[in-house]
Amino acid sequence: MLGGVPLDPQVAAMRERRMAAATPQLYTLTLAEARAADLADIRAAAGTGEPVHSVTEHQIPGPLTLRIYRPEGDRPQPALVYFFGGGWTLGAIDTADAICRTLANAVPCTAAVVGYRLAPEHRFPAAVEDCHAATRWVAEHAAQIGVDPTRIAVGGDSAGGNLAAVVSVLCRDAGGPALAGQLLVYPNTLHGADTPSMRDNADPWLFNHHSVDWYWRHYLARPEDGANPLASPLRTDDLSGLPPALVITAEYDPLRDEGERYAARLRAAGVPVERSRYDGMVHGFFAMAGILDGGERALAEAAEFLRARFKP
Repeated sequence: MLGGVPLDPQVAAMRERRMAAATPQLYTLTLAEARAADLADIRAAAGTGEPVHSVTEHQIPGPLTLRIYRPEGDRPQPALVYFFGGGWTLGAIDTADAICRTLANAVPCTAAVVGYRLAPEHRFPAAVEDCHAATRWVAEHAAQIGVDPTRIAVGGDSAGGNLAAVVSVLCRDAGGPALAGQLLVYPNTLHGADTPSMRDNADPWLFNHHSVDWYWRHYLARPEDGANPLASPLRTDDLSGLPPALVITAEYDPLRDEGERYAARLRAAGVPVERSRYDGMVHGFFAMAGILDGGERALAEAAEFLRARFKP
């Protein structure tokens, strides 16, 4: 039980294991310890990644690493450019390995994961610049990597969802590449958000508002940068003309309300939006399909959304 309301039983069991092991919150560790622990936790919860036809890595201008997961097929494929989560501070290409293997096979599509620069070594807007540049590179080099340049979507979870939302705006404003969709999984959309979900989610054994604050402090060089729409996409004046979106949120997540408010803003601007809240779930569940049925269902929903957006 959490606050008198039941968590999903699998989430509750995970929380009990953390309590029994006295697992420290990432924000209490050094940066190096937090990065190692985060990746280890994700690998343990994601399960064994599905085999795909090929996995290749490309060094692109930046310099950036782009890892490409490709299912079987010789014809040009639609592509999902994916940005991993980790509060712009933790995470790596490997963080999204199981997610992208699953989506590549299920859609099917090519999935390209961007190894963007992390904070605090590289603060805002470094990650934004890297993810936008990588998306442009995929479109411009579509023939080289076997991708259909007319069927490209962006997506990400948590900070990656924030980056996918921002890149969608940048692509619109720059006149391309035209995107087929945006997959936003419990995205950060507002620095300093004071929402019911932010206030209510303070459980020390789960992702909580202290976690959110810790990430933002690493990402922003100064608090005033949080007012920039490229950091807080909910502050974007005009959201019209953006690609159709699927916004996935979790009931027990401090980011729930700002993600759902962003979905509402998109819909009010005339953008086709599907909003899906997973009751009983917590932040991070999308990357935990190995231990949470909710994560498996959310991946299937994401694949269905992308499949529909990629129809010729």
